Order: sequence, then structure tokens, then C-alpha cells
Amino acid sequence: MKFPIGIHVGDRMTLPETYEVAQYTDEKGFDSFWVAEGRMARDGIVPAAIVASQTKQIRIGTGVVNNKSRNVALMGVTFKTLDEVAPGRAILGIGAWWEPLATKLGAPIRKPVASMREYITILKQLFNNDTVTFNGEFYTIDGVRFDSMYRENTEVPVPIYVGAVGPRMLELSGEIADGVHMDFLLPPSYLEGAKQAIDAGLAKRTDGKTEIDLTQIIACSVNDKDPQEAIDHCKAFLTLYLMQQPHIAAHSGVEPELVEEIQKIAGWPATKEDIRRAMQLVPNELVQNVTACGSTDTVVQKLEEYREAGVRVPVLSTHGDHRTTLVNITEALQ
Repeated sequence: MKFPIGIHVGDRMTLPETYEVAQYTDEKGFDSFWVAEGRMARDGIVPAAIVASQTKQIRIGTGVVNNKSRNVALMGVTFKTLDEVAPGRAILGIGAWWEPLATKLGAPIRKPVASMREYITILKQLFNNDTVTFNGEFYTIDGVRFDSMYRENTEVPVPIYVGAVGPRMLELSGEIADGVHMDFLLPPSYLEGAKQAIDAGLAKRTDGKTEIDLTQIIACSVNDKDPQEAIDHCKAFLTLYLMQQPHIAAHSGVEPELVEEIQKIAGWPATKEDIRRAMQLVPNELVQNVTACGSTDTVVQKLEEYREAGVRVPVLSTHGDHRTTLVNITEALQ
């Protein structure tokens, strides 16, 4: 391909569709396959494991699991197991979960950067095959290590990518992570400040690493016969996000007044009719600033724009006709 691309899948696809896409992208030489775990819709680990067992070369990442609902040692051994299924291909994509769900489930987000630092510090020691003792504000570990009785315990080569958005989490990623897996609906212009924050973290590293990887999920939809229909698919997705996760607006160039008007129509959860009514408030220009949608040529041009801004791997999140969007982009990049 002209440049590496990935694919991001979630519960908008059925599981059979997910596995079909996995085999297609594996055969076509995609860089990575990222499995979403959002809200209370679908677990991210089970599909990732099945995809890992059905593919040969593509890297498989979680995009993203969170650091609150899974015990840190269990998370470590889960990805140790995933590395057994697909040696050298597993990626742990991790984020700080999502409000208001975290609070609804009794685990409100508190000091997300500090808790992420502790969590990743422990995970890296586990992956290094160390015996871990850690006494922190959020996590306490007393003499824990990988403990197979039947095979030699060795290092586990699982890179850790942080689903970071804000500058402090981006800086932490530069300091201790292997990569950043950036979220949907962030325009290419956002990368300038994001890279500055990552570089500030890189300057603090003690392991000699001078750069980390940068991937970004990009909502996309292709329709060469009716580009507006493709734009509308991404517009509906953006509208839903502004209803459910309005904090994204601060990084997407969306005016607060527009978010307020949208949220007057619906919040979380929203119905399809709510979204249809609210998306009428969202202009095409805003949608095309933070997604890749329209004709094939327009979409590929937008992916190249993200690449020029510093994203090594644009990760496609397809909307509308998933197969047409995926096939058209793949063929255009070959």
C-alpha cells in the first residue's frame, strides 16, 4: 500500500462481519486490526482473541479497553495469553474509560493520569517478567509475577498504546508508553499540539526511546455515486458523539453553542430519531473537518492529510456501506 492503514471495528458490525473484515484486511496487508470496547455493547477481548486465531500477519489491538474494570494483573495475563494466540502481534490499547458509565458502575474516574501511570508501570514490569511489588495511590501489588508451572516464564512482547486525548495524558504516553491510539473526530490540526505534548513526555523518558508510534481512528464513509450520503453517515456518528461525549467538542473545533443545541434534543442514550433530528444542525464542513467522507478520492486525500500531520497509521472506522468503503479505499491505496 502507499502507506500503512488499520481497521477499527465495533458493535456496529455483526461478529460474522467482523471476522470477514479481519480476513480481508489480513490478506490485503493492513497494518493493524483494532477492536473497540465501548459502553455496555460488546467486550473487546473475546473478538480480538478470535480474530487473532483466524489471521496470520495483521497486528491485533484493543481500541481501547480501560484501566478500571479489569484488575491490572488480570489484564497482564490476558494479553500474555493473546500473545500466545498470535505471537508478536498483540497490542494493548488502553484508556481511562468513559463517563457517565464509570460513575454509573460505581467506579468514577478520579485522577485519570495518575492512575494510568501506576497501571502502565505495573503492566510493563509484568510484561518484563519481573516480580512486581508496588504500593501506590490506586494499586497495591505484593510479589506478583507470571506463574506458569508448565512452561518457562519469559518476557511478553506486548506494546502498550494509550487512548489519549488531553495534553496531560498525551505527555504521559510520550513518557512511558509505546504508542498513542488517538480517538475519532479529531481534525488533523489537532496533531500539532498533540505532538508537542508527546514530545514533552519523550524528553522525560529513561529507557532511551526517542519516539513512539501514533495511530488514529478516523471515521470514514465512501459513496462515489452519492457523496452526500457518505457525509450523512459520518454526520450521524459525529452527532451521536456530541450527544454522548461532549468533551470531544473541545478538541474537534465544535462551538459550545452547537453542542448545547444538540443536547437539548437528546443526551445519553439517544434514539435513532433523536440523531436524525439533531444532525440537521451539523454543517457538512464540520463533518469533513473531523472525518474522511464523500467520494473515494476525497477520503484518500483526507487520510493523506492525517498522515502529513504526523499519524503513522490512519485506522479506518467505516460507516454506511462498510464493504464498499473498505474495498474502495484499499484499492485506491494499492
